[in-house]
Amino acid sequence: MNVSPRPNSIMQAAVFHGNDRITIKRVAMPDVGTGEVLVRVSRTALCGSDFKLWHKGAEFTAGHEIFGVVEQPGHRLHGRRCAVYIPLHCGHCAACKRGDTQMCLEVSSLIGWNRPGGYAEYVPVPENCLLPVPDDIEDSLAPLLLDTIGTSGHAVRFVSRVVPPGEAGPVLVMGAGPVGLGVVLALRALGYNDIHVADPNATRLKIAQSFGAKAHPVGDTSQRFALIMECSGAHAARNLGIELVLPRGALVLVGENAAPWTIEEGKVFRRKDFYMIRTFYFPVSDFEPNIELLRKFKDEYRVLVDGEFGLSALPQNFARFARGELIKPVLALG
Repeated sequence: MNVSPRPNSIMQAAVFHGNDRITIKRVAMPDVGTGEVLVRVSRTALCGSDFKLWHKGAEFTAGHEIFGVVEQPGHRLHGRRCAVYIPLHCGHCAACKRGDTQMCLEVSSLIGWNRPGGYAEYVPVPENCLLPVPDDIEDSLAPLLLDTIGTSGHAVRFVSRVVPPGEAGPVLVMGAGPVGLGVVLALRALGYNDIHVADPNATRLKIAQSFGAKAHPVGDTSQRFALIMECSGAHAARNLGIELVLPRGALVLVGENAAPWTIEEGKVFRRKDFYMIRTFYFPVSDFEPNIELLRKFKDEYRVLVDGEFGLSALPQNFARFARGELIKPVLALG
């Protein structure tokens, strides 16, 4: 049973109409269901995965890298600064009991995708999706704890069991977007010391180099790697990764792409053993290590947040983000 919204209460929210069009409208405050709380949005980071909603339209308010303040009088977290964990999870299925909360077997719903998200002034959030943020983490960096740090950190931790730092040798990161740059920092934190990055965007490549990585020519096939982190989601990069990964090495698919992917089973695919790993988001238990990653590399993560603006400026700034003019812009609401 849902609790009725506040009488006569309205808020502003972004509407993704499709055809690359966003408008800001006054809408009713959201319903807050049983087991949920209302969060006043402080920051929501823009994410490239929202481009599909920009192109095709969204049924619900978009935005999934959310940080805000709980506004639920009487609740134990009322007034607390929290990041919003986007995968809903039951807490009792086999995956959740194992700690894989991002892979819940009973609930398949993502905040900002299958229910209202954070390009709005308020968002309803299930209680077990609230992740309290320490006071030393500034508001503008808090959303990075989710996709930019969480997704990248989980990917590196996961593959480190297959290709440990001491056995990896040179590592290739394909794609220097926010997650790819997050992967560079996570690799460094876990002890991978020879990191190469390929990206056609000179600005992003320069940032990767400032983070301690070496530039690798896009499409170059002269060197092979025991560990490749594919963060662009481009099918051409995935296929190149299959070619470049060494026998018994690992190709990790971190970047997303909803289009069908055809793998040509040529000699390079058939004649070697290798791991091809897909990782998704992060388990709740990773949140504390993610906070430590942010504390360790605060100056580097600050470089990524290259724009802050209010709701009225979201449409034009989302277009700039889509054109590659911004790396990790943040919607700021108070």
